[in-house]
Amino acid sequence: MSEWVLLLGGSTGHGAATAKRLAKDGYGVIAFHFDRGEAKKIAEETIAEVNETTGGDCHYFNTNAAAVETMDKYIPQISEITGGAPLKLLLHSIAFGTTTNFFGDKPVNQKQMDMTVHVMGNSLLYWTQKLYEAGLLGKGSRILGLTSEGNYVAMEGYGPVSVAKVAMEAIIRQIGWELGQFGITANAVQAGVTPTRALTKITDNWELWVENTKKRNPMRRTTTPEDVANTISLLLQPEADFINCSIIYCDGGESRSGTF
Repeated sequence: MSEWVLLLGGSTGHGAATAKRLAKDGYGVIAFHFDRGEAKKIAEETIAEVNETTGGDCHYFNTNAAAVETMDKYIPQISEITGGAPLKLLLHSIAFGTTTNFFGDKPVNQKQMDMTVHVMGNSLLYWTQKLYEAGLLGKGSRILGLTSEGNYVAMEGYGPVSVAKVAMEAIIRQIGWELGQFGITANAVQAGVTPTRALTKITDNWELWVENTKKRNPMRRTTTPEDVANTISLLLQPEADFINCSIIYCDGGESRSGTF
């Protein structure tokens, strides 16, 4: 296998779709997930499919990818897997954080806020730093994070996640600014409302969100994980070498539409 991708959150939703698409593109897949119960069964199905597509060039680790201890433990293993060659992609697709309001009956507390910002934002920086120091990022490497419209529109219960994603966007811009000189680019992909397990964790009214999105979106449908995976696949092409420090919208024009 000539090139490898590393997915932080590669078992369900956008991460799973990306793993499957990039496996078909011929990349070796290294992924982290943190699944228990029913989610673990879904993860096992994803892993089996990716493993079959890659012919065995698939390595999944079920552990907390946001923990610095995990980074220190597994980066040497990642280096062994790639033969020390730089990764083509580092994708941050971890969807785990506190969804609650800043005020009300259950206002977010400092512990919840710190955890959410670290897991969904700052952890991308620490992975990038450590991978770069290990020589696992080089010319042509892509760093991508997934973001959403909730970063600039206030939403019920989305405050902590919004703060984390805004932090991640700032981190991505700075990474691209500092590492661009070495041919390493960093961008965010903003997906539209997507009916995934993560959406059900954000709101109990997710079905209403989906129906409203279908009316609002110019293409009259929600975003799918496959849409996002296809966009990421495009961004790995050589023609995308000069796209840096940017937000790429994968939402059918949803974020540019007025409400109905």
